[in-house]
Amino acid sequence: MEDVIQQFSNLLWFTAVFVFTETPVQLQRRNVSFVIPKSEDTKKRVLEQSQLLDVLEARIQQLQSDVVLDVKHAKVQFVKAPSSGRGVSSSRGPKSTPQEKTDIPKTGKTVAKGASKSQPSRWMEKLTEEKKNKLKRQQHLQQKVQKTFKEKPTAKSKGTDEIRAAELAKIEELEKRLSQQVSQWASSSKPEHPQAGSERTACGDIQLSIRSYLEACVFVGDIDRANNFLLSQHRVLSRRKHLNTDVYNIMMRVWAKKGTLNQIGRMFILLEEAGLKPNLGSYCAALECMGRSDSCSPKVITRCLSQMEEDGLSVDDLFSQCVFRQDERDMVLKAIRVIHPNYQPHHNMTTNQCYSSLIQDFYTKRADHRYPKLDFTQAELQERFKHQLSMEQACTVTIDSVEAAKPVTENMAKMRELLAEQWAQWQKVLLQALRENKIIMANTNTKDYKLNLYPYLCLLEDKEYVDIMIQSVANLPPSGESLKILGGDLGNRVYTKYSVKQKHQNQTVEKLANIYSAYTELLAKDTKEYDVLPREQWCNLEMEQSSGPMLQGGETTWPYVLTLELGTFLVDLMVKNLKINSDILNPAYDRKLIPILYHMYTFRSTRQIGFIKPHPILTQMQQETMETKLTFDSYMMPMLCPPVPWTSVKFGAYLLTPAKLMRSMDGATQHDLLLEKCQNLHPVLDSLNQLGNCAWRINKPVLDIIISIFNDRGSDKLDIPPPMSEAPKIPHFNLHDPNYTASEKAHLKREVITAKKKCSEMHSLRMDALYKLSIANHMRDEIFWFPHNMDFRGRTYPCPPYFNHLGSDVTRAILVFAEGKPLGPKGLDWLKIHLVNLTGLKKRSSLQGRLEYANSIMEDILDSADNPLNGKKWWMDADEPWQALACCMEIANTVRSPDPTQFISHFPVHQDGSCNGLQHYAALGRDVIGATSVNLMPCDLPQDVYSGVAQQVEELRAQDAANGLKIAQVLEGFISRKVVKQTVMTVVYGVTRYGGRCEYTSIIVFFFQEHIWDASHYLVRLVFSGLKEMFTGTREIQDWLTESARLISKSGHTVEWVTPLGLPIVQPYHRTRNQVVSLILSHVRPDTVKQKNAFPPNFIHSLDSTHMMLTALHCYSAGLTFVSVHDCFWTHALTVDTMNKVCREQFVALHSQPILQELSNFLLQKYCTGIL
Repeated sequence: MEDVIQQFSNLLWFTAVFVFTETPVQLQRRNVSFVIPKSEDTKKRVLEQSQLLDVLEARIQQLQSDVVLDVKHAKVQFVKAPSSGRGVSSSRGPKSTPQEKTDIPKTGKTVAKGASKSQPSRWMEKLTEEKKNKLKRQQHLQQKVQKTFKEKPTAKSKGTDEIRAAELAKIEELEKRLSQQVSQWASSSKPEHPQAGSERTACGDIQLSIRSYLEACVFVGDIDRANNFLLSQHRVLSRRKHLNTDVYNIMMRVWAKKGTLNQIGRMFILLEEAGLKPNLGSYCAALECMGRSDSCSPKVITRCLSQMEEDGLSVDDLFSQCVFRQDERDMVLKAIRVIHPNYQPHHNMTTNQCYSSLIQDFYTKRADHRYPKLDFTQAELQERFKHQLSMEQACTVTIDSVEAAKPVTENMAKMRELLAEQWAQWQKVLLQALRENKIIMANTNTKDYKLNLYPYLCLLEDKEYVDIMIQSVANLPPSGESLKILGGDLGNRVYTKYSVKQKHQNQTVEKLANIYSAYTELLAKDTKEYDVLPREQWCNLEMEQSSGPMLQGGETTWPYVLTLELGTFLVDLMVKNLKINSDILNPAYDRKLIPILYHMYTFRSTRQIGFIKPHPILTQMQQETMETKLTFDSYMMPMLCPPVPWTSVKFGAYLLTPAKLMRSMDGATQHDLLLEKCQNLHPVLDSLNQLGNCAWRINKPVLDIIISIFNDRGSDKLDIPPPMSEAPKIPHFNLHDPNYTASEKAHLKREVITAKKKCSEMHSLRMDALYKLSIANHMRDEIFWFPHNMDFRGRTYPCPPYFNHLGSDVTRAILVFAEGKPLGPKGLDWLKIHLVNLTGLKKRSSLQGRLEYANSIMEDILDSADNPLNGKKWWMDADEPWQALACCMEIANTVRSPDPTQFISHFPVHQDGSCNGLQHYAALGRDVIGATSVNLMPCDLPQDVYSGVAQQVEELRAQDAANGLKIAQVLEGFISRKVVKQTVMTVVYGVTRYGGRCEYTSIIVFFFQEHIWDASHYLVRLVFSGLKEMFTGTREIQDWLTESARLISKSGHTVEWVTPLGLPIVQPYHRTRNQVVSLILSHVRPDTVKQKNAFPPNFIHSLDSTHMMLTALHCYSAGLTFVSVHDCFWTHALTVDTMNKVCREQFVALHSQPILQELSNFLLQKYCTGIL
């Protein structure tokens, strides 16, 4: 406990230091945007300004007693804060013009908007005066020092002078440190200041756009356009600043393929003109060109190698760091061997990686590891690879809809024929419109320096663009879709197809097949045992087969703004050209062509959002047609072979389809930059590979029952959404009908809105279920895999979005492990306990008590398995009915087998955490009482924290009621486990008292409508009090995390930290004011409220994911099948005990680390270096 107290004292010291050691310069930089008042938050800004000036004044007064610190190094101009709450008065300086924007150049100079140079603020005057006083004192001190050499000083004067000299040296040292800190701000590559960070982000996006444009031109063979564009960018200094060496290297690669060395020479000259140095890619292109030319003089090659050496680059660096495509590597090697005939590239085998103590033994002590094999032969896995490869090459998969089993009515057949004619017609129209637009763009976009969409519209065949557009129209919901989402979707589909084509052009597909074929030897059951992990084996194979192209071809990822711009162009094409006859469904209407898509606007909060909505005629036709086929992108389907292991940030998961290791919001790049700089992500990558290597299959009996209910009328109780025929009818009335009163019209309007909302929700749920069930039905006879990636907190997710084990009860019930294992002596007991857990009953009972309860209801279990829809239907009352039914069937099959211990079970048994967030808080704070309530301490019976809090709340309520408190008397008999559960769960993740009141309001409204506010406020207060008593350290830790995040974000930074496994995390919450489509992002600042409120829950989520990854790795080394749904771990019934042991050991190992101390050290180093 003393260690914990010491940690907290250190952490609180950090908070105090962070508040009080900021210099005036830093405070001004933090609040630089405050000098530009905004009408909506003027009062808040003025308050912050006054606080800022108070701190500045106190700091100056502190320094006035001796020597004033010189802050001119930062070249800051302070703006006088107004005394009233009305913002900065226009009389303070000249009226600002649109050109007077906040400008923070690289030198660190800050010019405030509206600040007049001729009228410096009183703060600058005061500081200037103090500077003069300091200089006078310095001169006086120097005169006295010189005098001491001439005259013998007295002891008193000598002592005084020494003290003054020491004080002056101390001040000079402090001044020097501040100067260095300001210099670091100016030159650091880190986004230390929000404005500088946004400038770098914008510049990075422009560079990405330029590279993407050049690569697109080269891909389609338009070399002249690419070359002219690069030259036009180079000629103008304002545009040249966006170019880097890699941009010039794109054209060097082109000339290298053509063998034109003189053009590469021109590129080197351009690099020199731009003030850039050639890098390894530049020399690689030059050597490749020399290798292709048989007439190239050895002297030229020698000069090139000598220049490389002068630039500090070695030949080995070429082969270890450059990315090769096609035969580039062989050509470079050929050129080098002209000079060095016996040269062989040296491979750097980085075997001595530095791992944290938490994971060191896993990688260094492998004698007892037993890595599991898949239940397939090598030939079977190689055949599965071919099927997956062909699916990804096609980019889309068309499958049968489960609704196809319905009988076809006459109207359905008529609608299908009608809609098929329309699709064919629309394809022709879009094809013609696309070609016409391309002709216009090719002829009119003659300015070489302009980025335009023409090259991107030539990457694919015209028909492929049309198919992408038609697919998006077919999948558009009746309520419409945001233009931003729809446009981004279309742009990403084009990019995915383009990426696949690039891999073919770069000749990587054949090499991928060779490496994967060898990789299957690690996984197959008919091969030898290996003591390496999948990632390690894949890297070894890549090194062994280093000749030819590299699998990571270095293709540029399109920036978000580019995909969005391309997608919105395609959307615009659809809106303008797709039309339908207005009388197609009702001949009584006048015939005229009307658009099938409309561009509308709606409001979300205070923002205006562009929306694309289908015409009701199209929606009606689609609903009545009940399409028999569904088309999905290939990456939305489970994989038919084991995923490619993640070996780096940019490579893994699918064979050809690009995948992101870390999910992020559209346009966010901070995560990518952090991950690329990270030295060692091996534990994170290996845990994702372990999760992705789990093979799955479909539980056919359960799937068939679900489909039968789905195609009937659905079931609200069983979470099967009904068809749209069950949707409420939308009332129709004439708004101008004089027979309706104003109140009746208002009532009818509300009814229409309610009905439309209900229809929209029903359609969304129905389509979601249709997609899941159709994919499951399509995979019913297959074995498949889910590749995994993670979010910014490290929480893992399957990549296929619709159908996976993270889904609802329905989805989980139809998934079982592909590999079966015998139940063993305790397997049947674990199946029964798992079934009781799924019912939601016996939460306070021991495992033995739950087992006895299961044995007592065996008749109901067997009846549920035999007659699920016509029997007693016991399973339908469970919390998770479909999983309960699947478990009943597994138990029935087991008990009817000759030997239950030898029964081969594919069924996953779950072990769920007990309020996992509170477990981590209790461990961090070493709260014994709290740890006991969440089952971290040994107990005879499982503890239930929700019941414990409910009991405490009831005791407090009873005391208040006895003291005469009215609201406590009203709530008598109302307090229960269910009432407090939601708030207890969300308190862990940073819910506020206001949020808690909102949660209770929805419950109380049905019971005490006249006491809603008082009752919700009272209950929240009691729950927070009860939790504070049980978890004494939790609230203190939360408060410290929140306050730290507030200080960090207020200083203009986003909150970052590193997990115990070394995963860097940054919170992606910013206040942005950017346009929908723009290559220049506007000023970006952290959202202080979101940053501080999200830090505690996100930090706990990151610890939770770390614990899961540790458990996954050690289960893999023990030969277990293991998957997770965040804090819920799955394995075979045979291995539950082993998994539980690993889970507990890794939790203890994780919290044996000084987690809070390491976090404090990281925050101090990142945000306070040079200040203390």
